[in-house]
Amino acid sequence: METKIEMTVNDSFTENTHLVMAEHINGYGRLFGGVLMQWIDEVAGTVARRHCRTLVTTACVDNLNFKNPAYNGDTVVLVGYVTYTGNTSLEVQVDTYVEKIDGTRYDINTAYLVMVAVDEEGKAIPVPQIVPETESQKELWEMAKKRYELRKQRRKEGY
Repeated sequence: METKIEMTVNDSFTENTHLVMAEHINGYGRLFGGVLMQWIDEVAGTVARRHCRTLVTTACVDNLNFKNPAYNGDTVVLVGYVTYTGNTSLEVQVDTYVEKIDGTRYDINTAYLVMVAVDEEGKAIPVPQIVPETESQKELWEMAKKRYELRKQRRKEGY
């Protein structure tokens, strides 16, 4: 009988920091959305690899909300963690903040990415199940479960 591997949210929690520089700025003087999207995908990939302990690929960026801008010289902090696991996929939430000199942070983006664990041939393989430990993690699990069901429905409808 195969033993199911279980992991906690903290097992794969990832925080990444970037200094916004001139090459990251768009024509409006703000952090270019594509650069931020790359950073988000990199954090989600790291979270998923740590969780699955195997190769992963991005299957879907389900939600990407730009709430506030970041500017040249800002410190951008990306925080990623697993919110939900299916059979071969998992949802990773990446929250992005600007961190001020005094250490305070304000929210600039939230993204949900679906990552799939794959073997060396690129075939999907089972992922370890996440065990939400705190009330907050359990609430995130329930919200992610709803997004999972919505994704299934949208696929069915060809959306």
